[in-house]
Amino acid sequence: MKFAVIVFPGSNCDRDMYHAVKEVLNEEADLVWYENSNLENYDAILLPGGFSYGDYLRSGAVAATSDVMKQIKEHVAKGKPVLGVCNGFQILLEAGLLPGAMLRNKDLAFMCHQEALRVVNNRTLFTQSYVENEVVRFPIAHGEGNYFCDEETLNDLKRHNQIVFTYENNPNGSTADIAGIINKQGNVLGLMPHPERAVEAIIGSDDGLNVFQSIVRNWRESHVANV
Repeated sequence: MKFAVIVFPGSNCDRDMYHAVKEVLNEEADLVWYENSNLENYDAILLPGGFSYGDYLRSGAVAATSDVMKQIKEHVAKGKPVLGVCNGFQILLEAGLLPGAMLRNKDLAFMCHQEALRVVNNRTLFTQSYVENEVVRFPIAHGEGNYFCDEETLNDLKRHNQIVFTYENNPNGSTADIAGIINKQGNVLGLMPHPERAVEAIIGSDDGLNVFQSIVRNWRESHVANV
């Protein structure tokens, strides 16, 4: 399986993403500069965390207008997986690939620590290696991670089982404790905590590894089925 890790000016978690896929899972991965991107031959796209374009206007707003997003939307339309983490989640929201918006954390402070999350939907291509309602620990590192949506959108998310991860102890004020959501098609996941920083026990947690293993497992199963 071949992954593209999209690098924007200001991305700073791209190497973490690359390491998780290339060095830990031993899958193919490339760091792809957003201006020189050709995503046609990639099986999955990863949008890393950081501060794309310095978080000017709103976090992720400028990156969401870049030319590479057209390719990413075409990738999504083909049913291929896209994972956006932290700033990557913000970009997916700004690009309209996921519903809702990100606000400043409730205490208006940057947060950087591990958080307990609950896997409330393990029936996605990103979470099938988890047990339903399993509690895991991922690091968070954000100043604008307060996920917001109106009541109608929240009810729609619940109706279609699009809430994938929730916080056990909501650190930032997110609506309904939401930490990660998926699109209705099921191939775009936005996640505020960092699974790529939780892939080896030596650094505090390997609970995030199952996100990447789930993507690979789903890809292999689908390709075997199509042979």
